[in-house]
Amino acid sequence: MATATERQRKPFAIVGQGTIFDGIAYWVTLIGVYVMVGGLMFYSGKEKLFDDNGNAPQGIKAQFQGTFISHFPGVDAAWVILGVLEFGVFALLLLSVLTLEFLPHRSKRLLQVGLAVALLAFACLAFGQTATKQFAGTAQLYTYFGSTVVILILVSLMPPNRPDRWLGGNWGAVTEREGP
Repeated sequence: MATATERQRKPFAIVGQGTIFDGIAYWVTLIGVYVMVGGLMFYSGKEKLFDDNGNAPQGIKAQFQGTFISHFPGVDAAWVILGVLEFGVFALLLLSVLTLEFLPHRSKRLLQVGLAVALLAFACLAFGQTATKQFAGTAQLYTYFGSTVVILILVSLMPPNRPDRWLGGNWGAVTEREGP
């Protein structure tokens, strides 16, 4: 029988020690996070940096005309900064996948940094909406921000930070049974 130390040394294991439901929940949750956040940030960043060539659309320029942002850093520069942040989140999530962070016993550092950068992107977007008195847009971005916080907390509660039986919540009993 494998000891707890031997089980922890399986960084490439695709299934942990939990139930089938723990495994299904783990994989479906992580796939959802990567697809939702990665897809959102890829298309948002791609549009700003590549489709628009770093030039804010006329409607955005008109929205920010006469605001602080139109003077510093400038609407086009702000558009590029947002694009870099958004595409940067996608790049971090892609690196997370390429380094196999999605495996249950691997640290999720790049994924967590990507989610943190997404928080900064949403905060910058909300700042811009507030600066132009687009309060409904600010409220919507606050929801994106809050949802991303929840996702970040969820990821931090998944293996390897918690036992493989993370759905059951009875971690004390699991530790006692898995002893040497």
